[in-house]
Amino acid sequence: MKKVQITVLTLVFIATFSCKQAKKEATETSVEVEETIDQVVETLDPEVITFTMEPKSDSNVNGEVVFTENSNEVIMRATFTGLNEGEHAIHLHEKADCSSPDGKSTGGHWNPTFQPHGEWGSDEGYHKGDIGNFTANADGTATMEFSTDEWCIGCDDDTKNILGKAVIVHQGADDLTSQPSGAAGARIACTGIIQ
Repeated sequence: MKKVQITVLTLVFIATFSCKQAKKEATETSVEVEETIDQVVETLDPEVITFTMEPKSDSNVNGEVVFTENSNEVIMRATFTGLNEGEHAIHLHEKADCSSPDGKSTGGHWNPTFQPHGEWGSDEGYHKGDIGNFTANADGTATMEFSTDEWCIGCDDDTKNILGKAVIVHQGADDLTSQPSGAAGARIACTGIIQ
């Protein structure tokens, strides 16, 4: 009789342990599936914000800038009209305030890490707003694209968050060395990055 009781207790113990193990594995699988779904949703539903550039400094420059954040990378795509043919600098500036006629209400380049002005990615340093130059065609149109994992849209990291900044297009090219802003000339188009 005792052998039967021991056998029954052993079977109950094995069944209970197997159920607990199965439940634990099911829970772990459920968590993995939820994490995968979150990653897929983030990939399928990126953060996208679009802004219209307004002319400054008596220019006729207009355009549109689209920021897309997907998988911890921000892509900036811009199109412009009304430019002079040739190279123009484009930067992110400190404040999303395009109220002044010359665009200077945006402040200086966005530089949350207190680096010298320079070419993006330079070992000598660069501002988080030092995007660089793009080229306008003879008809005054231009497109440009820039992507980085050093920006975010609305995150908690003040050294990456581009909300509250401004996009500025300059009359000339950034020489990538002059301090503090690359000697790029007048600010000819502006938009504030706000939500």
